Amino acid sequence: MNLTFVLASASPARRKLLQTVGIDPLVYQSNFDESLIQKDNTMDLVQTLAHCKAETVAHQISDALILGCDSVLELDGEIYGKPNSKEEAIVRWHKMRGNQGTLYTGHVLIDQRQQQRLIRCGITQVYFADLSDDEIIAYVNSGEPLKCAGSFAIEGKGSLFVEKIEGCHSNVIGLSLPLLRNMLKDLGYQVIDFWKTNK
Repeated sequence: MNLTFVLASASPARRKLLQTVGIDPLVYQSNFDESLIQKDNTMDLVQTLAHCKAETVAHQISDALILGCDSVLELDGEIYGKPNSKEEAIVRWHKMRGNQGTLYTGHVLIDQRQQQRLIRCGITQVYFADLSDDEIIAYVNSGEPLKCAGSFAIEGKGSLFVEKIEGCHSNVIGLSLPLLRNMLKDLGYQVIDFWKTNK
């Protein structure tokens, strides 16, 4: 089987996750304007955004399997993507510390060869440590929270401030590997089919 695996995301974390499990994807940044999508339902929001990203890239390439993803954190009924500033990240962390949030990641696979598409959502509970004001300021000043949905990266310094998770660990990084495996299976593939892709 010679089907190109394409990641419709510029996220280094998502690419690294795929590479860790033997998939070296072609990376196409969708540059989709996320502000065009406004939805109150968190699952609907991330699935729609993931679909729009994958669809945008699908118009640029042919005969490929295209993965689009989008993540947000829901906390106390509010939806949080990437913060727009350090000040915003600090305010968020004051709400997050000692609290529990839900990380949603929408996953969309567009199979151009079979003319099929799958839409799924990974959901993980995240329990945050009770950070001091100094820890919040230092973490935000590190720059890491400004690059991440929910203002934290569990694969980086943010792992210090997550006490536990319930659900898929890689989903919190931005891509649920078990969910991806099952989606590939639903399309008639095995994840091992893509181990030799793009080498």
